[in-house]
Amino acid sequence: MKKLRPVVTAVLVCFVFAGIAWASGEGEGGHGAEKWIDLGKKTFNFVVLIGLLYWLLAAKIKDFFVGRRAEIKESLEKAATQKAEAEKKFREYSEKLDKASLEIDNIYEMIKAQGVAEKQKIIEDAERTAKKMKEDAQARIEQETKKITDMLKAQAVQISVQMAEELLRKNITKDDHEKMVKEYVEKVVTKH
Repeated sequence: MKKLRPVVTAVLVCFVFAGIAWASGEGEGGHGAEKWIDLGKKTFNFVVLIGLLYWLLAAKIKDFFVGRRAEIKESLEKAATQKAEAEKKFREYSEKLDKASLEIDNIYEMIKAQGVAEKQKIIEDAERTAKKMKEDAQARIEQETKKITDMLKAQAVQISVQMAEELLRKNITKDDHEKMVKEYVEKVVTKH
């Protein structure tokens, strides 16, 4: 039934065209029987031409459309495969990108934490250095104070000794001196 459809359609189309051609020729003033014969010849020639074309070209046209259909189907399957591969690669790259973004965030946080730790370490080192410098300065001040105090004490003792000598020289006579020497010698001799 499906094979007859194109033939029936072709015959009907031939008759329609033949009818149109016959109707347009009626104004020429020919006889009715001649017109029908002429129409029959033309229709027969047309049907033979269509049949010959169908016989010669039907297989090639059918093969062309079947082949074209197969090519389109193959192209669609190939496109679907390529699309699936592209989507798979997209997911892979998307996952890699997400992992890379996560790693970048982790590295950023790690660097930030290291920066905070380094900052804290620098502050602690600076505080220790300042404390040591303060202690060293305090120790130097104490040393210098002790040194000056010792020096002042030594000078005070020296001045006191000088003043005592001067007082003794002014107040002690030669007799007092001899008496002191005797007492000293007796103490040293008696003790030893």
